[in-house]
Amino acid sequence: MSAITRMKATFLNPKFSPLFPHLPKTKYASFAHLSRITESFIYNNPIRFPSNLSGKSTLFLSNSFICSSQNRNLQMEASRPPSGEIHVIVGPMFAGKTTTLLRRIQLESSNGRSVAIIKSSKDTRYGLDSVVTHDGMKFPCWALKNLSSFRQKFGLEAYEQLDVIGIDEAQFFEDLYDFCRETADHDGKTVIVAGLDGNYLRKKFGSVLDIIPLADSVTKLTASCEICGKRAFFTLRKTEETQVELIGGADVYMPVCRHHYVSGQVAVEAARHVLESQKLECGSCT
Repeated sequence: MSAITRMKATFLNPKFSPLFPHLPKTKYASFAHLSRITESFIYNNPIRFPSNLSGKSTLFLSNSFICSSQNRNLQMEASRPPSGEIHVIVGPMFAGKTTTLLRRIQLESSNGRSVAIIKSSKDTRYGLDSVVTHDGMKFPCWALKNLSSFRQKFGLEAYEQLDVIGIDEAQFFEDLYDFCRETADHDGKTVIVAGLDGNYLRKKFGSVLDIIPLADSVTKLTASCEICGKRAFFTLRKTEETQVELIGGADVYMPVCRHHYVSGQVAVEAARHVLESQKLECGSCT
């Protein structure tokens, strides 16, 4: 039972009729009439009245106070930034992650939204001023070492007008999680992230997987296995280098299915052992 309903029930009790001296004690007005009078009295006369349920006094506020509170709430809502979004695109190399990102960015731009793309300054394969796909699709971008510097470099006023931010090769940014959370939660921006979810060893790569709990959507893309043509979920490194971050294209990596990742990885490991043993033998001969 609401507070108003309880008050009506209490005021309509005959023993409380002295609160309404203009009403006769023995002959009451209609229920609807008395209900309207009661409600008007409650809203327009802030009083404290004992609650039948809790035994504590309940504060009833006037219409002017309620309207003032509602206006303040509306003003607070209007001052808050719009709700942001985070969308994540992952998959192996050559799965079309950058292509999907650029299509999303172009669609947002064609819908009249202000957009910008950031990529890691570590990736210099196609120059620093553009994000370029493997099939030649191109879009201007900001090449940065870290994402936290973007707002200052882009300009504070321009940043306030920005609607959508795309991030390519996201696995190279150590501050990815903090940037996405701040940008979407507090600044109300839409962030579209594209990156590798795993490295050539099928282990977590950078912070891309860390932002999955923040994401509104996650898209897992696949490529075509370079050996058999089936769906490829993994990236196989062709070379002997063992460092995690090794930027390269088709000369270094190839997409493969699970079967050919396992068999290919075994072959690569065997070749490495042979090379290492040959180096040891050559070293002992000198």
